[in-house]
Amino acid sequence: MKIREIRCAGLRGATPEGGWSNELRPDDCVHTLIAVHTDEGAVGLGSVFTNDALVQAALKLLEPLYRGESALEPERVSEKLHQHMFWLGRGGSVTHAISGIDIALWDLLGQASGQPVGRLLGGRYRDRVQPYASLLMDEPSKLSDHLLAVKAEGFRAFKIGWGPFGRVSAATDRAIVQAAREAIGDDCRLMVDAGGSDAFWPNGYKWARNTATMLADYDVHWFEEPLPPDAMEDYAKLREHSPVAIAGGEVLTRRQAFTPWMIARALDIVQPDVTKVGGISEERRIAWMAQEHGIRFIPHGWNTAVGLAADLHLASAFPGTDLVEYLTGSPFIDELSANAFQLDSDGMLAISDRPGLGLELDRDAVKKYTGGANLL
Repeated sequence: MKIREIRCAGLRGATPEGGWSNELRPDDCVHTLIAVHTDEGAVGLGSVFTNDALVQAALKLLEPLYRGESALEPERVSEKLHQHMFWLGRGGSVTHAISGIDIALWDLLGQASGQPVGRLLGGRYRDRVQPYASLLMDEPSKLSDHLLAVKAEGFRAFKIGWGPFGRVSAATDRAIVQAAREAIGDDCRLMVDAGGSDAFWPNGYKWARNTATMLADYDVHWFEEPLPPDAMEDYAKLREHSPVAIAGGEVLTRRQAFTPWMIARALDIVQPDVTKVGGISEERRIAWMAQEHGIRFIPHGWNTAVGLAADLHLASAFPGTDLVEYLTGSPFIDELSANAFQLDSDGMLAISDRPGLGLELDRDAVKKYTGGANLL
């Protein structure tokens, strides 16, 4: 089975707010779907955390390297693409685009072998996993109402992030977290994402350490991106002294970027994004590295239904990965999948045992959010 063509289509019309200082609008494109078409008619699905114009340019750049290649060897083909990009844009949007290709190739390998991707990654430690609802912070009363509504949907773990946190006052930060804990109760997990990768994040180590101490008062499970994404030495110092676990890594690409963070013991929880980092192949290597350094691997998943499907299979293949991120309220997750994700009575998500990713896209939804692009 050979790669005949790779198509992409950007998602627009319902892009959720990110909490960024330069806020996203519904028609902005930050997520792009990938479809790898083969000479035997099979199609693999991927997702890229990058604007579609950048993905289109990357595909044109990469086409001489992937056209006619085996569609059943994701790690080798993806590594070939990475290795030939040293001079033309290693990292960034080109690596993001390769991520989508790699996810799609794993999907194709699973389809061809009749196996779910998680089994192809070495075996399934679980057939379901707890999703945590990922939502933006707001002033306390509005946040409380939002959390109660999401809890009523069946979620039992929650991550609140960005918004006014770290941008107004310590009293505001405490009021937000206190309202969240009171809304969800003591029996649910609560995580806090400061959003330190926002442009010109204003806070440093002392703020992060003081805030971590406050978060411990509310039994926060982890403190995510409390510092700018390049402040590795401060992260290492914070991880050593924080009473709550420190998480991060969503902006890094490829395993080589993660290596010094592992060596420096800068994180308790590492969060590569499969739609950025190089795909399933690369994320698996990072997860193996994390295991060797005693670091938990929990995927970052603020993306699409395809990204969530990939995260579910990665979670199945690693014994310590007991959570996946679920971006609540996004049509790019809830509407794109023809076989919609459903929480069970325990607030868990089933991990598909169908071949490949086990995901079928809703063609009408794809048409709606891609402007009728010829993707599939």
